[in-house]
Amino acid sequence: MARSLEEGLAGRRVLITGAARSIGAALAKRLHAHGAKVGLLGLERELLEQVATACGNAPWRYCDVRDHTQVDAAVAGIVDELGGLDVVIANAGVGAQLPMLGGDPAVMQRIVDVNLMGTYYTLRAAGEHIGHRDGYALIITSGAVGAQLPLLGAYSATAAAAEALGNTLRVEMRHLGTRVGVGYLGEIDTDMISIGFDTAAADKIKWSGMFTAMSPLEVAITAFEKGIARRRKRIYAPGWVGGLLHCRMAAQRIVELRPQPHMAQALAIARTEHTRYTTVQPELPLRLSDSAR
Repeated sequence: MARSLEEGLAGRRVLITGAARSIGAALAKRLHAHGAKVGLLGLERELLEQVATACGNAPWRYCDVRDHTQVDAAVAGIVDELGGLDVVIANAGVGAQLPMLGGDPAVMQRIVDVNLMGTYYTLRAAGEHIGHRDGYALIITSGAVGAQLPLLGAYSATAAAAEALGNTLRVEMRHLGTRVGVGYLGEIDTDMISIGFDTAAADKIKWSGMFTAMSPLEVAITAFEKGIARRRKRIYAPGWVGGLLHCRMAAQRIVELRPQPHMAQALAIARTEHTRYTTVQPELPLRLSDSAR
């Protein structure tokens, strides 16, 4: 018999990255409401503090997941305050449009640093603490794993890479009783979508909503809440994303065959349009190892 949400979440010690707003903040509040003890990591201090207050004065830390020293210290501090760890949710992520030819390589680097390396650093730091029979890791990524759209090459590549990290970790931690899940998001009403597609280049080709309409944030939070409580291997939000992934080769073929009358114009605009990240990214201090390159 499947456990109720309260049975699956009550008392669970949960660490969430990217917890200042959107999915991270809403999920923290929902898990707290069902009895979980949450710890929060993110970039926006005032918003983090507000989420922490709403979650019963939960512990929180400023943390840029691109910096493994910050991640190590923040995870250790949260684990100490929670008295251990049962669940880690690697949710921090960023998106920005990037044409493959003529785009700014710095955009690619920034997205890789957050979405791929940040996920790796988070799992690496939290992994030793969830290595027990109740342990669970959830990597939140995207349906972009199944269909790659124009201007989103960097985001799609890191989504696929994050999925690969989750699949690998699942195999490596199975003997400990730890379970690992991957959460796949469709078009959810979040800053990632509203900012990511709010460009003149994207407006030219209108690829947003190609497979389905926008879904409310509640859809994702409910799916993740149930998946975490039951330590599921795959979580789809909304459910149609599962079908897309099972038919990913066919889905990509549909993308490739779609008429592209304005593609040249869109790419020309994208090469000069100011890139806006879906989350403001601070500048990291220069490390000695960087200055030697």
